[in-house]
Amino acid sequence: MWIWQQQEWPDFVWDHIRINPLLRQIQFNQGLLLGKIGTESVSQWTLDTMIANIVHSSAIEGETLNALSVRSSLANKLGVSEENPYPTTAQTDGLADITLDALQNWQQPLRLTRILDWHALLFPSNQAVFNPVIGGKLRGDEPMQVVSGRLDKPTIHFEAPPRDTLDQSLTEFIEWFNQSRKQADLDPLVRAAITHLWFVTLHPLDDGNGRITRLLTDLALAQAEHRSIHFYAMSVSILERRKAYYAILESTQQGSLDITPWLLWFLDTLNDAVQHTLNNIEQTIAKTQFWLRVDRRLLTPTLTTEQVKVLNRLLDGDFSDGISSSQYQKVAKVSRATATRHLAQLVEQQCLVKTGAGGRSTRYVLVR
Repeated sequence: MWIWQQQEWPDFVWDHIRINPLLRQIQFNQGLLLGKIGTESVSQWTLDTMIANIVHSSAIEGETLNALSVRSSLANKLGVSEENPYPTTAQTDGLADITLDALQNWQQPLRLTRILDWHALLFPSNQAVFNPVIGGKLRGDEPMQVVSGRLDKPTIHFEAPPRDTLDQSLTEFIEWFNQSRKQADLDPLVRAAITHLWFVTLHPLDDGNGRITRLLTDLALAQAEHRSIHFYAMSVSILERRKAYYAILESTQQGSLDITPWLLWFLDTLNDAVQHTLNNIEQTIAKTQFWLRVDRRLLTPTLTTEQVKVLNRLLDGDFSDGISSSQYQKVAKVSRATATRHLAQLVEQQCLVKTGAGGRSTRYVLVR
């Protein structure tokens, strides 16, 4: 029995005691995040977050987007000037439009026409040759199933509600989405998790259900924070946990109306996304402080381009155990003699310090 076949569908229930600690942790981290992002960094973090969400949401479905094209599409829509703009496409422009609509117009009520407009922009008509999906339309009368395996022995992971109940089901979902914003006893983050599960279970479209679901989730999260921007990209964390994502969806859609496991997974993934941004901010702050210290103690006016590149790689954590002379050669693309000289200079400048017993085991780590 699929979850939508349960008699009380969609009256979900969950264990508040189990999810409340996660809710408190997320709310604490969200507050911490807002406090750490300086006003001068808001526009950059906003742009980077939207790019990450768009690119990673498509990657969850196995589609690779050009991040530079996505960036230029978003920059054009936001009126942000770029030094080297990249050519955009109808697809990246459409993705920029629907992302901005979901986030900037978060106070607007949800309508079916809005969802279908998003879908039409997700599947531009000029790309119909490559993808036969017609954007802006609900799925047809054929059964909608998620399957894998051999054609003669397919594994059915999920079957969506039949087409003849879909219109009423969507009406019920949209009415709930609009009314639940004012429901005092429903935590806004739980509401976002229910939004995700409910819509993807209805699976109302021939293709693009996952991406539209994650767009609706972003809309619900924007409403939860009462702001048009948030500085974390949940799709990044979902992609990192893609196998677990599909597994929890499958088990939930085949289970009862007690969605506690789904809520725990969703909230933990959301918390991971917030924590990921916090870590990036800490890394950015650490890099800034490092370069300020370097500027103050440099014995010569400047470092070479290669030295700066290697130091930034170390600051990004690419060489957690330090960098060897041979690794420096490869990263900086210099000769062995130049690598040795550069490393000696960085030690003299108090940017790096040697570790190891000497010889080939010698590595160089940052002076913090």
